Amino acid sequence: MTRRRLKYTFRPKMKASILSATLLTATGLISLALSSCGPSGNAQSDYLRGLGGPIHQQASGGPYHSPPAIPDDISYWDGDGVTGAPLIKINRSQQKAYFYKGGQLVGISKISSGNEDHSTPPGTYKITEKDKDHKSSAYGVFKDKATGQTINDNVDIRVDKTPPGAIFYAAPMPNFMRFAGGIGMHTGYLPGYAASHGCIRMPHHMSTKFFENVELGTPVVVE
Repeated sequence: MTRRRLKYTFRPKMKASILSATLLTATGLISLALSSCGPSGNAQSDYLRGLGGPIHQQASGGPYHSPPAIPDDISYWDGDGVTGAPLIKINRSQQKAYFYKGGQLVGISKISSGNEDHSTPPGTYKITEKDKDHKSSAYGVFKDKATGQTINDNVDIRVDKTPPGAIFYAAPMPNFMRFAGGIGMHTGYLPGYAASHGCIRMPHHMSTKFFENVELGTPVVVE
């Protein structure tokens, strides 16, 4: 019996003129985006897009992150009910993660891996930690205690001192799956290219499926 592949797609129905405007907007976001497993650089960070306010679009970024800058017509999951030992392969050149059960491909996720300055190291690893509500120990934002206004959304708490009257909020990394030191897979913003500090960002619905189906010790191959 042929298995029906269930794809997660985000394809808004709109007139050609509106679609063109949307694509131009997405292109602009890509050119402006500078994000990471934590924020990097001096530009406004896209890592925490949506943090502190509602998301008014259909979101695959979960409660903290905006949807991918480019519509996701790649990611899918067809592994429910399939048995076999799990294995994840991450292809950095394709910006995809592949999930196998017993050697059978059951899911593919669009990703954003490490950037040129903080690459995701190739090699064979194993899942060493699962944390559904993980937060970064280093990266996040400063907000004014009195008003709640974000005053710096590009903070590395190891080097940035908290200003008077401000409070530090750690960057959320839902469905965190650690596999190489401080590097793991988790929900995050996907600008359309490799942009993290080494972590593997995924759309929220895909990080959820990966998280639910990996175990401690699950092999992770980074190519």
